[in-house]
Amino acid sequence: MYLTPFQTLVMILAVAAGTQLTRWLPFWLFPENKEPPPVVSYLGRVLPAAVMGLLVVYCLKNVTWMAAPHGIPELLAILAVVLLHRWRDNVLLSIAGGTALYMALVQLVFA
Repeated sequence: MYLTPFQTLVMILAVAAGTQLTRWLPFWLFPENKEPPPVVSYLGRVLPAAVMGLLVVYCLKNVTWMAAPHGIPELLAILAVVLLHRWRDNVLLSIAGGTALYMALVQLVFA
């Protein structure tokens, strides 16, 4: 599909405007000097745990528990993430450590 220079410019401006709107909208709707609505505060409390649970379920959905390696790399990586997070309370370290361990296990140990 070929776009004219004008169509390309319009598309770039539309994407830029949409991106900027999504960046500024929360600050316009919920300024610092104003208390957010209770539903927003509630979602801020419960969504992080819900998203983590959803990601764990998504990551484990295709694991074959009845065939070798029986989900051992996944379970070890999850344990590593939990232990690293409890030890250092650092999300990036937890994610990077768990990912590195999982990749090492599936590439080197359970290959």
